[in-house]
Amino acid sequence: MTTQHQQSRRSPAEQVRLEAMLRDVFEHRLCFNEVLGLRVVSLDPQAPQLAFDMRPELIGHYLHGRLHGGVIAAALDTVGGFAVTVAIAEKFCGESTEQVGHRFGRIGTIDLRTDFLSQGIGRQFTATGRVTRLGGRIASVQMTLENESGLLIATGGGAYVVS
Repeated sequence: MTTQHQQSRRSPAEQVRLEAMLRDVFEHRLCFNEVLGLRVVSLDPQAPQLAFDMRPELIGHYLHGRLHGGVIAAALDTVGGFAVTVAIAEKFCGESTEQVGHRFGRIGTIDLRTDFLSQGIGRQFTATGRVTRLGGRIASVQMTLENESGLLIATGGGAYVVS
């Protein structure tokens, strides 16, 4: 008997289709992500990443030119959801893009904590998510946001419903 964890991996062509779908969803179909300018940097299941550039529209303190706290929290929340999405795609690695895509419709944030550690100053920011637990109903994720020099701007923890 074959379990989901023992099934064969999707073909390389199907993996390319899945990754293209994930990029499209997180960069364009989730319109708020497009407002923030989020783009997929890495689909590594251990630490998927999203990045965005500083723009005047994202400034929260006009005298210092630093990121708005809401932008920081939104980036952490989004990379948390992205990490869960990538983890689900990996868990069900034998399924087609359509089958895996159907699973994503149930993902939603149920708890989010943001710790602001440094001023959000920089030209580019990278958000990284690491799934600490992917259960049948709930996923837990730890997130970080760094600027281009590697300065840790904020960390976060989130819980996401997955079923």
